[in-house]
Amino acid sequence: ETPLGPGPAARAAVARAAADLGRYPDGHAFTLRRVLSERLGVAPEAITFGNGSNDVLDLVARVFLGPCRNAVYSEHAFAVYPIVTQAVGAEHRVVPAHDGRRGPAYGHDLDAMRERVDEHTGVVFIANPNNPTGTWVRDYELEDFLDSLPRQVVVVLDEAYREYVEEPQYPDGAAWLARYPNLVVTRTFSKIHGLAALRVGYALTHPDLAGLLERVRQPFNVNALGLAAAEAALDDAEHLWRSRELNRQEMARWVEACRARGWDYIPSVGNFITLDTGRPAGPVYEALLREGVIVRPIAGYGLPNHLRITLGLPEENLRAIAALERVLAEAPA
Repeated sequence: ETPLGPGPAARAAVARAAADLGRYPDGHAFTLRRVLSERLGVAPEAITFGNGSNDVLDLVARVFLGPCRNAVYSEHAFAVYPIVTQAVGAEHRVVPAHDGRRGPAYGHDLDAMRERVDEHTGVVFIANPNNPTGTWVRDYELEDFLDSLPRQVVVVLDEAYREYVEEPQYPDGAAWLARYPNLVVTRTFSKIHGLAALRVGYALTHPDLAGLLERVRQPFNVNALGLAAAEAALDDAEHLWRSRELNRQEMARWVEACRARGWDYIPSVGNFITLDTGRPAGPVYEALLREGVIVRPIAGYGLPNHLRITLGLPEENLRAIAALERVLAEAPA
């Protein structure tokens, strides 16, 4: 999720924590909880930790969904939403994304999502920014949406890629918790902090909701190395800055390459760009593999002609652009 990987502070913390592998981790994540609480200005009891934010999404589904309940989410949204909904026997309500006329193409259509909410809706999932499209919801749009919903409907605001976003109207979900007791904000250390292998995510909620999530959370669901690395990563401002600067630079490189070559792409505020290959993307993906370049085909997200490309180091991106240009020139459209 970041070509720089974890920062030096997180690496050193893992090395220190490895000396104590014979002990169970702190099941309450006391130290990391305290640091996050102070950093974000939320009560310690408003934080629920998970084995990555995927784990937190699963907790939400197990508490607030089930048979005779439904979950509302957008077309092209994160694949875990249908997985956790199906796992608890709830109904899927997949809402078509914007077509580009009333909102950004491929983005969440909040008006249409609101219309699908009824008395049986347990959860609405909103990824901001969305994976795999990189589209995002503005603060006033989200505020209007939250104001319009019944308070018994839980809204999950998935902010896994929030640290990459530099748009002035991007909302900070943590600042809205006092206003919306039905809001669940999920975040992760897997993306810009580079701790994807260690699986540390968390939810920010009203303490009452956190209490419900804690009832179904497995003890020791976050390992000791992850807890130590996450705590250290929070204080490594230099690594965070380097990661964000690299992402800004390399996103500009990809956008310039797409425009110069006439490749259609979805404008993204994340650390990835999604391209329309103009043909079924599976063969393009396979051809890129033979070039030594790994990208992600996303037909499973309802985008059979698209590839999602995570931004790499400058030399990696130059190689990927050149390989994609060769493959698209050789393959029939």
